[in-house]
Amino acid sequence: MSAEVGQVMVGRPGASAGRHWLVSLAVAGLAAAAITTIARSSGHFNWWAGFVLIPGALIAACGGPLLARGGGRAFAGYVVACAGALVFATGALLMFGVMGRGWPVMIMVPCLAVAGTYLWRPAHPLARGLHRAVALLALTGALLGGTFQLIRAGLVDFGDTDWWGAYLMLAGVIVLGNAVELTRHRMPYRLQAITLLVGPAAVAFLLGLRFLRGW
Repeated sequence: MSAEVGQVMVGRPGASAGRHWLVSLAVAGLAAAAITTIARSSGHFNWWAGFVLIPGALIAACGGPLLARGGGRAFAGYVVACAGALVFATGALLMFGVMGRGWPVMIMVPCLAVAGTYLWRPAHPLARGLHRAVALLALTGALLGGTFQLIRAGLVDFGDTDWWGAYLMLAGVIVLGNAVELTRHRMPYRLQAITLLVGPAAVAFLLGLRFLRGW
């Protein structure tokens, strides 16, 4: 009886890993098939882009099982999945023949990948504050890319205004907010860290205000 239980317990991790691989590959296959089908029906189908699209889907699928395992391998899986997603997005734009209008996606995808690490919070307050600032700045970059996409699509028009100065101001506010948050923690080098954050935050905010107001 104990030998049979031992065999079952040993077999479970392999079976679980196999299911994770099957799910990841199935999702990748469905995504590639969906993009290909939509591109065919749209009348702007570049078949050769499949040589970029399919490898991107497979690379992203390789990150799925590592993410499911958790622990230290989860971060490696996340990086692999995000790299695959970037390649996949490039293939999708090429397949639809819209790289000239959809290039802001190449800004949004990497920024969203970095912003997605926000949930992984280091234990040390200083490292946590710096990581939070980077993740939120990446989210700001994704919003900037989204604004570029709206402009390219003709849905938004800011005229001759240096509108991107507002995002520079937002970046300054984010860094300043994280500097203020660090004041709650008692730790070595707290004063130096806050000073290093406040300086660039003030410069970024003032530069953004200057560009936005046209001074």
